[in-house]
Amino acid sequence: MADCIRVPLTLLLMCILSSVHSIRGDNNAIARLAGNADNLPNPAGGPGPAAVIPGAAERNLGAGASLPRKRSAGWKLAEEAVCREDLTRLCPKHSWNNNLAVLECLQDKKEETEIAAECNHLLWNYKLNLTTDPKFESVAVEVCKTTISEIKECAAEELGKGYLVSCLVDHRSNITDYQCNQYITKMTTIVFSDYRLICGFMDKCRDDINTLRCGSISTGEKDIHSQGEVIACLEKGLVREAEEQPGAHAIKDDCKKAIMRVAELSSDDFHLDRYLYFSCREDRERFCENTLAGEGRVYKCLFNHKFEEAMSERCREALTTRQKLIAQDYKVSYSLAKACKSDLRKYRCSVDTNMPRAREARLSYLLLCLESAVHRGRVVSGECQGEMMDYRRMLMEDFSLSPEIVLQCRSEIEGHCSGLHRKGRTLHCLMRVGRGDMGAIDPNCQRALQTLIQEADPGADYRIDRALNEACESVIQTACKHIRNGDPMILSCLMEHLYTEKMVEDCEHRLLELQYFIARDWKLDPILYKKCQGDAARLCHTHGWNETSEMMPPGAIFSCLYRHAYRSVEQGRRLSRDCKVEVQRILHQRALDVKLDPELQRRCMTDLGKWCSEKTEAGQELECLQDHLEDLMSDCRDVVGNLTELESEDIQIEALLMRACEPVIQTHCHEVADNQIDTGDLMECLVQNKHQKEMNEKCAVGVTHFQLIQIKDFRFSYKFKTACKEDVLKLCPNIKKKVDVVICLSTTVRNDTLQEAKEQRVSVKCRKQLRVEEVEMSEDIRLEPELYDSCKQDITRLCQNVAYGNAQVIECLKENKRQLTSRCHQRIFKLQEVEMVDPELDYQLMRVCKHMIRRFCTESEGKNVLQCLKQNKNSELMDPKCKQMITKRQITQNTDYRLNPVLRKACKADIPKFCQSILNKATADSELEGQVISCLKLKYADQRLSSDCEDQIRVILQESALDYRLDPQLQIHCTQEISRLCPEEAAAQEQTGQVEECLKVNLLKIKQEGCKKEVLNMLKESKADIFVDPVLHTACALDIKHHCAAIPPGRGRQMSCLMEALQDKRVRLQPECKKRLQDRIDMWSYAAKVAPAEGFSDLAMQVMTSPSKNYILTVIGAGVALLFMLGLLCGRFTKRVTQELKDSKRVPLLAPGGRREGRGRKQAAKAQHPPGVNLLQQP
Repeated sequence: MADCIRVPLTLLLMCILSSVHSIRGDNNAIARLAGNADNLPNPAGGPGPAAVIPGAAERNLGAGASLPRKRSAGWKLAEEAVCREDLTRLCPKHSWNNNLAVLECLQDKKEETEIAAECNHLLWNYKLNLTTDPKFESVAVEVCKTTISEIKECAAEELGKGYLVSCLVDHRSNITDYQCNQYITKMTTIVFSDYRLICGFMDKCRDDINTLRCGSISTGEKDIHSQGEVIACLEKGLVREAEEQPGAHAIKDDCKKAIMRVAELSSDDFHLDRYLYFSCREDRERFCENTLAGEGRVYKCLFNHKFEEAMSERCREALTTRQKLIAQDYKVSYSLAKACKSDLRKYRCSVDTNMPRAREARLSYLLLCLESAVHRGRVVSGECQGEMMDYRRMLMEDFSLSPEIVLQCRSEIEGHCSGLHRKGRTLHCLMRVGRGDMGAIDPNCQRALQTLIQEADPGADYRIDRALNEACESVIQTACKHIRNGDPMILSCLMEHLYTEKMVEDCEHRLLELQYFIARDWKLDPILYKKCQGDAARLCHTHGWNETSEMMPPGAIFSCLYRHAYRSVEQGRRLSRDCKVEVQRILHQRALDVKLDPELQRRCMTDLGKWCSEKTEAGQELECLQDHLEDLMSDCRDVVGNLTELESEDIQIEALLMRACEPVIQTHCHEVADNQIDTGDLMECLVQNKHQKEMNEKCAVGVTHFQLIQIKDFRFSYKFKTACKEDVLKLCPNIKKKVDVVICLSTTVRNDTLQEAKEQRVSVKCRKQLRVEEVEMSEDIRLEPELYDSCKQDITRLCQNVAYGNAQVIECLKENKRQLTSRCHQRIFKLQEVEMVDPELDYQLMRVCKHMIRRFCTESEGKNVLQCLKQNKNSELMDPKCKQMITKRQITQNTDYRLNPVLRKACKADIPKFCQSILNKATADSELEGQVISCLKLKYADQRLSSDCEDQIRVILQESALDYRLDPQLQIHCTQEISRLCPEEAAAQEQTGQVEECLKVNLLKIKQEGCKKEVLNMLKESKADIFVDPVLHTACALDIKHHCAAIPPGRGRQMSCLMEALQDKRVRLQPECKKRLQDRIDMWSYAAKVAPAEGFSDLAMQVMTSPSKNYILTVIGAGVALLFMLGLLCGRFTKRVTQELKDSKRVPLLAPGGRREGRGRKQAAKAQHPPGVNLLQQP
């Protein structure tokens, strides 16, 4: 075998390609080689065929097939009779003079038409003699003289052993001499036409050929030139072994080397792969007609059209086999090996090349090694990167090129993804299975998919993923047209438009399938890796780009990064600015789907199935987990809690919510949104503007949901947590729920305020944020769980159609307070008590009267806002809606003195003094329905209240005199009478005392005693102060100004002044005033008859407020004077009688027995001496 071509060539030059050009015209060197054939030994008797193929010499193909031992120097194949007919029929005449051109023509036409057997045999013997004769080498020395001297390795080869030509083949890429290049190319073509002509191939693969039944080593009746199919058969066997297919034969290592070597040597020109050449001849003409042969260009062209509909199945199969060989050894691709040769050496990617299938030779290793260099910022040549991209795309298009996928995912492919192999559809189907969208996936298959995604690295260029590229082309053209084609930011742009109108369904599916795997390996996002590789190494102990740790769970590095992204300055160990921005960008995008958070999906798999199996819409699964936070298993609860805590700091993580709230953000929160860095201000702004006209339903629901989640843990409110963390630890330890923490802190603040503590225990910044939280909670009853739970039944019964927002449900419950269940009633009363003390917590009041507060109460403290509004209620500038709301709150206050903190404080001593009996009857949780205030009103009429309390009651009397609804007792007792007697007055939109006036006028018609008593009380109260009688006050306003201006109001003084003026004939009152006063006199007279004075104080009050007060007082005075005179007269007479009685006592009368006479004797004496007779004056 010394004079045959040496097979083991250097591994790095396996994929050298060179164009095969037909030699036309005179080529002296090659012509001389062809002419030497006449001096070559006869194949029948020479060493070539006998040595290589036993039994070939016995074959007798006729005289025409026998070659003489000596030929003339000008012998031509065209002159042989056995081939003349085929030559004339198949080959152009200009090629007849060149034996190699004739040889190429006839062997390339072999399948289009049958060539005579004798001609076949002649051609084979000719090729064999060429490759085994020493003159073959001598011609090479002559033709390639210059080249040999330039290539040191070839110059050092020993001549005469056939090694020189082998060396020249290895260094084809370095041959610059045209004739030498053509010579070596032609020799390679001759050798590769038949595997038996490749030195040592048959010896190494004989057993495997027979075992795999790839053909016979004897020609037999088989077409000699079809022996390229034997190599193709062995290649397929090698692929089956790599894929561990059932029944695969283990090919010997020497044969494997030989197969891969043949594939390597045929990598530059597809003519050299005889099976592929004949399988794809027509396809080459169809798709690659203008592609020049050589340097692997035809291969690449055919690879690019592999899945075209017009591609023949046989060619597609041959191309797939070759691609699988490339996957096992990158040197089978001439263009890739050539383009990346220097980069592989530079970055030490080819260390062990002894085994063609060694780890370092695999395409995946090459790609990972060079991709790692690119991602680390190293320089890789553009030509190499272009080749890498082609093969990365190839891996993504055809899953079968990855043996691990074929082996590990066989059941998934058969069960879910059969028949989808073209254009990457099977791979995306497997990725969908991996996401869990189509059932469970084998862990080995999952790992194989993850490895393939890392090898192909589609995150760096979306075009690598053909299925994604085709599905998302329209979206990219519209939504991402501003980004350079192939930029990694395209994927980010697509994620930002996920679930928007611009996104199409097919693109959405393909994108999520790819992102699922990218999310599990942080390195697959090139921008993230570039910005964060330093931080990841420093904080998260990462490995190199192409190194993975089996101990590291999927997504662990990114989880580590985003935890550090939101650390405060005090906590330290923060991310760099660029890395933090990138982490936040990705976190915002991946929050759309829980499956893009590996840690969340892994820990919450059970809970997702248990609680959220029906939540299939975008973003619903995370919301569902948050809703069931208390029910989740501890691992899941922790990760959901951490993510929710991050959302409170950076609400833009909720991408869907941000899209829904875009109009509100742009109008009301744009400044906050632009500066949203670790503050939580954006969510606070959204809550504050929750009921603006720009707010749509989706945004409102999302904001409310987040508020409801926040109440479960105070950590979920970032600003509250930041402001009050120390206060909570100090004052409210072991309390977790936000609502409980708020109650705890607010109670502490109120206690310190009431006790007038020198120093508040709750810090200033916490008190400020606490107020924000209290106001937010007052907006929706669901944000106060205890109140909500207590009133659920009542809400269903009384407020079923009322929306939760804007505190509308709470307002509904307040309006139906008398119909509430006791438990709910107690809670609502407590709520009202708090709101009256601190009106800023009254959401409806603050919302409806927002502008009026700015107009009238800018200088008032928060606790005095309601008082200020009441004082300005009747202003012409007062908004009607706000006025109506103020009236509602006044009605509420008058139902129970405890709801009026100002009155409660002013009458602190008067209430137990005068109304204790009412307090004794009431329970702590029951409302007093205005009884205490009614009691105080009566005492006001009696002028017995303290001055502070009297001032407050006067205000209440004045207010309730204008609006009957402000008098609870009147409403309770007179509802039916008002409906019967005063329907028009009650229906009036503006209440100015007309209902009270109607009841007074119709006092005689009132049937119900309770109502009659209330009206009489009104009359009694009106005597004490004319302001309590708005109708009379309005009618007599001018007269009061003219005649009673100097008299202060209260205690009936101005009323007495008017009565005196009425009786004084010199004073002329206004007709209306005079009429109204006369009416009041009649009413009071009737009231005195119906309800006589209950005591001296009542009688005195009636006299003092009577229109005939002077007359009554004169009569009373005359009576007293008369009694005084009578007393004087009677006093002198009684004095004498008294003296006589004293004298008679000095002389006791004794009975005959010495005893004092008894009572009978005294009575007898009285009978004897009638009154008026002085016994001492008798003789």
